[in-house]
Amino acid sequence: MDILRIIITSLASLIVLFLLTKLMGNKQLSQLSLFDYIVGITIGSIAADLAIELETPLNSVVALVVYGLAAVLISLLTNKSLVMRRLFAGRPILLLDGGKLYKKGFKKARIDLHEFLAIARVNGYYCINTLETAIMETNGSISFLPKEPYRPLTPKDMSLNPTQERMQWNLIMDGKLMDDNLDKAGVSARRLRDQLKALGFRSPKQIFLACMDASGVLTVYREE
Repeated sequence: MDILRIIITSLASLIVLFLLTKLMGNKQLSQLSLFDYIVGITIGSIAADLAIELETPLNSVVALVVYGLAAVLISLLTNKSLVMRRLFAGRPILLLDGGKLYKKGFKKARIDLHEFLAIARVNGYYCINTLETAIMETNGSISFLPKEPYRPLTPKDMSLNPTQERMQWNLIMDGKLMDDNLDKAGVSARRLRDQLKALGFRSPKQIFLACMDASGVLTVYREE
């Protein structure tokens, strides 16, 4: 019976975690603020306790909901208030600007030169004298602005006006027609089937993925 109850409480904790995650929104780990990170760890710990808590599982559920709602409330407050945003998310920290390294910024960010130089190399900057500005963002990542002679060449630099590329639409996935994408792409199911027949496909079930770009070019990957 204990094993069965553990299975049930584990599934319940997964469901609660999923609902709370959807409520709090989707963020990558690199986008989490310090508060989000703390709440995430705490919620994970409570969920683990809930999975094996056989006596009073409701207490863990209540704690999960409280932490989840607190995270949502803080998110709403930081979206509406600059003061709250600075309190919970912090401010960007200037590390380098105009050829000058700011030692106070390094201390505040709790990062040393070795870490800074390593991160710069990972981002493709092996000589910091090619950088104009470096800022540690509130999520802990570092943004780099290269000096003008060292930034990537753009079409504007060459007085070019390339056509804006548009998103392609996935019309068939795993052998199934994606009706919403067909509507958005302005393609009828009959027209798509005619194109597929011309390519030698009798049924969408023969196709793993079919996508169409803005110019109407259809690319098909066969189900192997």
